[in-house]
Parts: sequence; structure tokens; C-alpha cells
Amino acid sequence: MSGNRTRGATPDAATGGADLPFTLGYGTNGLADHRLPEALDVVAALGYGGVGLTLDHHHLDPFGDDLTRRTLAVRRALEVRGLRAVVETGGRYVLDPFRKHEPTLVGADGRSRRIELLRRAVRVAAGLGAPVVSFWSGVRPVGTTADVATDRLLRSLETLLPEAAAAGVVLSLEPEPGHHVATIGDALAVVDALGRPSALGLTVDVGHAVCNEPQDPAETLRLAGDLLANVQLDDMRPGVHEHLPFGEGDVDLADVLRTLVALGYTGMAAVELPRHSHAGPETARRSRAALDRALTDPAAGSRSVVDVRSGTGRLSEALR
Repeated sequence: MSGNRTRGATPDAATGGADLPFTLGYGTNGLADHRLPEALDVVAALGYGGVGLTLDHHHLDPFGDDLTRRTLAVRRALEVRGLRAVVETGGRYVLDPFRKHEPTLVGADGRSRRIELLRRAVRVAAGLGAPVVSFWSGVRPVGTTADVATDRLLRSLETLLPEAAAAGVVLSLEPEPGHHVATIGDALAVVDALGRPSALGLTVDVGHAVCNEPQDPAETLRLAGDLLANVQLDDMRPGVHEHLPFGEGDVDLADVLRTLVALGYTGMAAVELPRHSHAGPETARRSRAALDRALTDPAAGSRSVVDVRSGTGRLSEALR
């Protein structure tokens, strides 16, 4: 990748905190009990700069009628609140009412349905002015070899990547515990097999690094390097794939934020708590407070996270 260190980034967008090169956001899958405009109100009121927008029946249904018109309405809603977005495609039952997260890009049946979802997600992202569509491989079916699953994934991406490139959107592959692409090493192998196309990047969920990676979250981010296109923030414990609020697991949030600054990352870093919608506003508020504390982590020797980049430590009013 040339030039910009982060694929699909728009550095001049709102960040949710001056002096940070990246945008602090909140995932709408953690506000699933809210109407989308009201979810955006919560996110903006708490000082976040963007959202990870999960396409689902309740928030911009990708298979509903009049998708273009509804996408433009969401774009206006984002703009009036000063928010940017990335598009997430992990809706649980958006494709099959009986099977969570099915079909997938590595399954024997139904791949065309998942491809169509991602195709629509790319169109939505382009319509929103969102630079990234995040996705994952899916779970390898019982009896399917790793080689067969990889071939299915590569062929699916060969179909989708030209369309993403034409739309100016980056498809960002997320390693997911239990999936065929489970680790950052797995994801890098896929990107390399396709020749590192400019329209393909990587999503890193920092909790997954604690749960499922041999190295810590900061090193996982460094391994993604210039391919890093999207970041999800949460806490997690080793070996347990459960998204937790900050402080309930083993993620060193201040270290993660310092690493993102040091990498020159300019994309979205959105809180990902998909099982906390029942207490969405309070969880979002506590998450924001935890981010603020991490940004001025006293363990850094009275230096803020932004000192790594600017040497000033100046924070926006929203962070004070």
C-alpha cells in the first residue's frame, strides 16, 4: 500500500477527540433496541466521532425496499450529527432466520447469498461515504477441508473485490475466533494469496487478540500494519469469546490506543459490544469514560496517549 498508512481512511473526518489521528466510534449493534436515528443521537451526544453501522433488519436493512433512498437518509442523519461510519456485516439472522451468521463465504451452500449481502454493503458504504465494509469468513462446515474452504473464500473475494475497488470501498477481513479465518496470521495469508489488492484490508478486534491470538493486542495491530482498515474495541479474557465492557477482561486499552497512534492509523476504532443493547446508553457512556481514562493513562508517566504523536498532550473539550 502506498501513501496513507490506513486503507479507506479519511483523516479530516471528526475523530471524537482532537489530536487523535483515528476516529473513536461506537457500534450500532450495541444499540439494537434503539431506532437508528436515536442510536446516532446517543453516540453523538456522548462525544464519539463515528459508528460501526451493522446492516440488519432494524438498522438499515440491506434487503429492504428502497435501499438507495434509505441509505441517503442515513447519510444525512450522520452528516447532521457530525459522525462518520464504517459498515459492519455481522448481523446474526440477516440472511437466515434459523441459523445465526449463515450462510458464509466458506460454506458449501448459500455463498451467493452472502456475496449478495456484501455486494449490497459495498453499495451502502459508497452511498454513505463510508470507506470500509468489514466482514469475516464464517465457520468452516464439518467435513470441509481447510483447502476447500480457502478456495471458496478466495473465489468469493475475486468476485467482490473489483466491485469494491470501483466503488472506492475497502473490504476489511476480520479474523474471528472459531471461524475459518481465526487469527491475524490466517487473514494475512488470505490477503497475500490475492496479491494484496488495494481494496482488501484487515479488521482487528482487540478483544479477539486476547481471546485467540498468541501475541497481545498491540502486537496484533502491528502485524496488521498498513493493511489495518478497521478496529473494534472491547475487552475479553483468554480463551473466552465474550465481548466485555472495558475493565472486565485483559485488554490494555491505553496500550492499544498508543499503538494506534504510533502506527499512524487514521480509520475507525469503534466499541464493539453486541450483547449490551439492553443497557446501550449507559454502556456507551461508561465505554466513553473508559476511553477518556485510557487516553490520559497515568501509567504512561503523566503523558497522554496523544503525546506519542504530538508531544503536546492537548485533548478536546469532549475528553476533559
